[in-house]
Amino acid sequence: MVRAGGCVLWRRSPYGDGGTEICLVHRPKYDDWSHPKGKLKRAEDPLAGALREVLEETGHHCVPGVRLGTVRYLAQGRPKEVTYWAAEATDGTFIPNDEVDLIAWLTPPEARDRLTQPRDRLLVDALLNALHAT
Repeated sequence: MVRAGGCVLWRRSPYGDGGTEICLVHRPKYDDWSHPKGKLKRAEDPLAGALREVLEETGHHCVPGVRLGTVRYLAQGRPKEVTYWAAEATDGTFIPNDEVDLIAWLTPPEARDRLTQPRDRLLVDALLNALHAT
């Protein structure tokens, strides 16, 4: 089992409309759009790994929120388990790299449309439910 951690990274819209924007990452190796995530290091706590991956992939620091759930699927023939948290972006600057060449801050409907994997769309709904509950 490949264990990984990730976040649905969000921020309040900078346009002052009170809306929410979600950060997606583009990975050129797979030509896909997804939430920031990655494999955990040996004995690494899943939340710590998720926050590390957000910083590595987006350049943004964040404040973790509620756990959104665990997604299980096959990746290159191996079972993979990714645990996700909501995470509010605080500060940072994206610098393109070999792993992630683009990020996009999108409204929830735009994020749903842009995400490559349907399973990732459920995480957008989980984030919105968590934000609405607070």
